[in-house]
Amino acid sequence: MRTHGGTGSGILGIVIAICALAIVGVPHASAAKETWNHVANIKDAAKRLGDLHRREGSAGVLKFLDACYRTQMLASEYSQGLESCMAQDYMHSQVLAQIYARIPQADRVRMGTPAPEDIARGMGARFVAAFSQYKISVKQAEAFKKMVDKNGMPIFLKAVFPPKKPGDADNNSDNDNNSDDGATGGSK
Repeated sequence: MRTHGGTGSGILGIVIAICALAIVGVPHASAAKETWNHVANIKDAAKRLGDLHRREGSAGVLKFLDACYRTQMLASEYSQGLESCMAQDYMHSQVLAQIYARIPQADRVRMGTPAPEDIARGMGARFVAAFSQYKISVKQAEAFKKMVDKNGMPIFLKAVFPPKKPGDADNNSDNDNNSDDGATGGSK
């Protein structure tokens, strides 16, 4: 089973804390009456994010999220659509930051990829804007993060990093050659 802890997780946890602190000054009035099932919405957002990532990669996800925020933040009330955007942004940013955290800085610079901290800061700025605009309380922001971690992240991770199955072409590449499964090595 894959986990989503590690360096990137700590960075994004800090960003969520900063977001929460940034909105402490915002009145704690509840967002508009929310009539949708948040867990179902987050699960659906995770599935759609996984599909989009497989089809268009990270660049396609980033382009989609930019358009999603631009559209959804025009609304006068917090919406199911914005919740989906934010859940997808959180999942994608967390995984991307964890992946980039494993790449040495010199290599990231050479490849033109952002630092994990920059990914976290960008997501944090988007979250602060949304939380502030829609008067999302610290308690609501923390509940959102927990819902995404519990209900969305496992779906997204499974979609983007499916578990290896016996017989996959590269399944034995991570194993020692002294495997006792009777395999004689695969043909390519």
